[in-house]
Amino acid sequence: MTRIATVVRLGLLTLLATGGPVHAQDASAPGAASASQVAPAAPDTPAPFVESLPKDIAGVPGTWDLSRDGSTRRCVVTLSAESGEAGRRLSFPAGCRRALPVLNGVAGWLFTDGALRLVDKNLRPVLPFARRPDARSLVAAADSGEHYSLVPLQIVAMVPAVPVVPASATAPASPPPPGGLGAPETDLGGKPPPAGLYTLDRYRDLDTCRLDLAEGPEPAPVHIRDGCRDSGLRVFDPVSWRFVRGRLTLTARRGHTVSLIPMGDGRWRRDPEVGTTFILRRIEPAP
Repeated sequence: MTRIATVVRLGLLTLLATGGPVHAQDASAPGAASASQVAPAAPDTPAPFVESLPKDIAGVPGTWDLSRDGSTRRCVVTLSAESGEAGRRLSFPAGCRRALPVLNGVAGWLFTDGALRLVDKNLRPVLPFARRPDARSLVAAADSGEHYSLVPLQIVAMVPAVPVVPASATAPASPPPPGGLGAPETDLGGKPPPAGLYTLDRYRDLDTCRLDLAEGPEPAPVHIRDGCRDSGLRVFDPVSWRFVRGRLTLTARRGHTVSLIPMGDGRWRRDPEVGTTFILRRIEPAP
């Protein structure tokens, strides 16, 4: 029995030395290949968060949404790269002073020690902003104890770097719709607004500025009439208009756009509704 057991053990050792590893390798190879094919797919992996807050002064200029926490009061503020009497220049619609009285003491903006500050005419901070932990917005506390949020809408820091792609690698892309959004807007249909004289209505402040929407091939000219008392529209400085997918789009001299949707009775309101009220109301046809 001892001799037989020894022979059996020798046979098993021989089998393992010759065929064992080969069969083990063959059995594990498909599994390894399958794992290497499945692992990179990860279709449900969310897109990585891309921080849009500026890290230096060069990324600050553009439009920001300023709001008072715990309320519906908000305003679109434009921070300019141009120097002024109190740091860098800023602008906002006239109605913002009523919606957010804290802006009455703001004369400019600074970016120091990695932080954005809205300052008064003596360069003293009115709203010293700091980053929120989520890195999506800024927050500041006023002397009154109220807290304000500042969210970037369209600033230099949000402009993506242009990737270097060979010309033959991709097909020509169709131009994006007005407004700079990548996804096409819903077609609202409807008829284009007639050319003529329109006035700008703000919240509780009607007929703040008049402008002519001229006839002609799109984009057709826009002219602001003398006596315009709306600083926001003067800063925006629309020079042309067009009707695309049911929306009236005003284009500024620097290329920015404002999209408006019909309300009926010759009125068009800004969409989306951000900041103070922005309604264009038709007064009369073009002369």
